[in-house]
Amino acid sequence: MNYYPADAQVQNGSFNLMLKLLLSKSTPAVNANNAAMAQRDHIFLDAREYNEYTTSHIQHARYIGDKKFKLQDISDIKKDAAIIVYCSVGKRSEAITLQLKKAGYQHVRNLYGGIFEWLNMGYPVYNNENVITDTVHAYSRFWGKWLEKGTRVYE
Repeated sequence: MNYYPADAQVQNGSFNLMLKLLLSKSTPAVNANNAAMAQRDHIFLDAREYNEYTTSHIQHARYIGDKKFKLQDISDIKKDAAIIVYCSVGKRSEAITLQLKKAGYQHVRNLYGGIFEWLNMGYPVYNNENVITDTVHAYSRFWGKWLEKGTRVYE
């Protein structure tokens, strides 16, 4: 089943094509604009590595990681909570979103294009001191090319 609405796309055509080939579309998605509008009443979960999260993250996002993620890490979140999961571009968060759906979380979506598209669209990211920054951990030089705005770091 394809859960992606027509507006689940990114502005850069090449990035959008790469995402369409990379992602399985097996979990519901949301674009950066709609995620930003929903920020006040959704829980954002960051499915990147800890050093990526500490470099910058969406404000109030909760770090869950991806490789060491366990459902008991979010046992305090109700199954009917509105949740948006993100990573750099959407691949790791898609896997976490699928786990959450299988576990009975009813309103969980993957941020299409991840934090890269969030920043590309002009939405703010915050460092560990809760200060707006333009620095984003770009994961690798291969993936970092999709981050069009901000400062890329790789360590």
